[in-house]
Amino acid sequence: MNTQSFERQLQQIDPPPPDSAARLRARRAALEEFDRVKALRGQRHSWRAPRVWLGGFAAAGVAIVGASLYWLMPASERVVAFRPVVPVQARTSARPPAVPDQSPPPPAEVTAAKQRPAPRLPPRRNVAAPAAPSAAGAPIAEISARASNPTAPQQPPTSAITAPAAVAAVPPAPPRGDEDELAEAQVTGTRILAPPGTSAPTEAGVVPAGGPPRGSNFIGNTIANLRGLDPTFGSRTLTLSDGRRVVSASNQADVNSAPYGAAQPQANDKFEQFAINPVKRTADEPVSTFSIDVDTASYSFVRRQLNEGAPPPAGAVRTEEMINYFDYDWPAADSRELPFKPTVTVSDSPWGTGKKLVHIGIKGYELPARQRPDVNLVLLLDVSGSMNEPDKLPLAQRSMAMLLDNLKPTDTVGIAVYAGAAGEVLPPTPARDRDVILRALYSLRPGGSTAGAAGIRLAYDMAARSFRKEGVNRILLATDGDFNVGISDARQLQHFVEQQRERGIFLSVLGFGEDNYRDDIAQALAQNGNGVAAYIDTLNEAHKVLVEQAGSQLFTIAKDVKLQVEFNPATVAEYRLVGYETRALAREDFNNDKVDAGDVGAGHTVTAIYEITPVDSAARLVDGLRYGGEEKKQAPDAGNADEYGYLKIRYKLPGSDTSQLIEQPIAVRTGVPRAVRRDVAFSTAVAGFAQLLQGGKYTGPLTYDDVYRQAKDALGEDPRGYRAEFLQLVRRAQGMLGQR
Repeated sequence: MNTQSFERQLQQIDPPPPDSAARLRARRAALEEFDRVKALRGQRHSWRAPRVWLGGFAAAGVAIVGASLYWLMPASERVVAFRPVVPVQARTSARPPAVPDQSPPPPAEVTAAKQRPAPRLPPRRNVAAPAAPSAAGAPIAEISARASNPTAPQQPPTSAITAPAAVAAVPPAPPRGDEDELAEAQVTGTRILAPPGTSAPTEAGVVPAGGPPRGSNFIGNTIANLRGLDPTFGSRTLTLSDGRRVVSASNQADVNSAPYGAAQPQANDKFEQFAINPVKRTADEPVSTFSIDVDTASYSFVRRQLNEGAPPPAGAVRTEEMINYFDYDWPAADSRELPFKPTVTVSDSPWGTGKKLVHIGIKGYELPARQRPDVNLVLLLDVSGSMNEPDKLPLAQRSMAMLLDNLKPTDTVGIAVYAGAAGEVLPPTPARDRDVILRALYSLRPGGSTAGAAGIRLAYDMAARSFRKEGVNRILLATDGDFNVGISDARQLQHFVEQQRERGIFLSVLGFGEDNYRDDIAQALAQNGNGVAAYIDTLNEAHKVLVEQAGSQLFTIAKDVKLQVEFNPATVAEYRLVGYETRALAREDFNNDKVDAGDVGAGHTVTAIYEITPVDSAARLVDGLRYGGEEKKQAPDAGNADEYGYLKIRYKLPGSDTSQLIEQPIAVRTGVPRAVRRDVAFSTAVAGFAQLLQGGKYTGPLTYDDVYRQAKDALGEDPRGYRAEFLQLVRRAQGMLGQR
């Protein structure tokens, strides 16, 4: 076969769907080989004919390999298309006829692919998804696009995206205004290259305060955005326009043309709205009561939002969950009978001159492995259509698989699902049958509506069938919270879960995804199910929640934990509880054992912070009353003149319905022991950061720079890098909001 006949045969073959990654690789290899053979035609050499034959075979071999790789790909990852923005001048004109692709088609082995179109993914927000490692180790993305000429007939783009995997094509995004369009751009790794004559590109991850300079060509706003281009986590359409950025998902035609740092439109995520705790006069209301909170969902959701370049919704920032995301070295208790002991410190407030911070820290008893009871675990997975996203059901499956490594062979695992209806996938099975559990777990596919209440009922029934009287009985729900069939009201679900916890079966909730994430429902279910609410946005977070903290997630050492502080009017003029707005309790609820409160798991750390204003400080925010009579200063009793307040903690042991009491005074001379000095400073920095994200109503002159410096000085030992990651979030928030 000579070169001409080989070309004729290729031209007679029906081409596969355009923009196929496999086709592009084969085409490039074939063209390179043809160019090489053509350059050798003029040379006379005894090995000329064998070289031509070898070249033909090499080209065919490359094409066959490309076809094989193509068929090995999942059907949903075979097609990726990039279409540039059409200028306004060209949008009103009639659509010109398509111009046939003149490049040589690939071999026959890949032509059958056009019979199997890739499924279209549901629309997503115009921000990048979390990073996913590329199995092939290839560059994150390489994009090449040709600009539209407003004065010339338009042609469909012939360039395409090459990446480790591919998914469905994306329609062109509408333009915003009369903007010049880049003629060509390439994104590789974390750098953006533009052709000569365009504005200088910006390096991803290095964002000047207030966003990039006007007129620069910038795509995304962090390295995470560029990592999100990896089609392993879904298709991404990239459009580079002058001073604009667009990163949109498959089938997403909406364009976010707002400059970096401007307010971003929020998705349909729902959070419970609350008012920030106010400053209270001790003379008017000396007692503060609240339930403990060990949830961490707020921090991981806020982290995801900031990594994607969007400010977090107001209700998503819960200060106590931001603080409690981190582990602190508060002294732990020595026995299960006394599951924790409080650590109290008093330090100066970094955002209020003349004010002080009272830290109350507890750390749950570390349950040794030999003392851990058997576990009866039911995995309840939402497999409805809303979970058909790479960062939802697939991430939930991989996360649940991690948990199996922390179970004993005698523990049992059952799997239930719900979509349009609920179903039992796997009856309670010993954890030693790991392969059976994994096969059932990875067999799940999303689709249908969301009958969440039916799934929860089924999970409770399964847990009851294999109930262990002396063990742990827990349901682990993985969902985006979008319940739209059956009981969909959060209060009805809350009432149902309240009834079921009396049977000794607890419920924890793992949230996944965004755009329709129902945090309000997840919080209600977890709080009333004696469980924990966490939000998983990456595999790293799944490892933290389900591997590193598996003991605290599964094994409760104290339930219905309540805190109450009575402040001394003789020494404290004002006070404010930092966070815990959604966990407030009435004063009389503290001694009422029928009132539910938060639970503490083995090894859990919980921190609460009060900001107080001593009576001799000029930093008061609330003036005294003229006619109340309380301004008459009375000499303080000799027994409490050296106390800021009195701390009480009520809790129940897991098998008891009667609470026990821990109490101790908060002395004026209380300082910060050296052993916990860094933890006090770091938790203070996190509290300041959360309040800044909420608007900084009570933080005075505090800035992100102040938070960064304090947290950096208090890093200490950080083996997992969580505290270092916090520093990056502070800088990203600072760059987004433009605050020094």
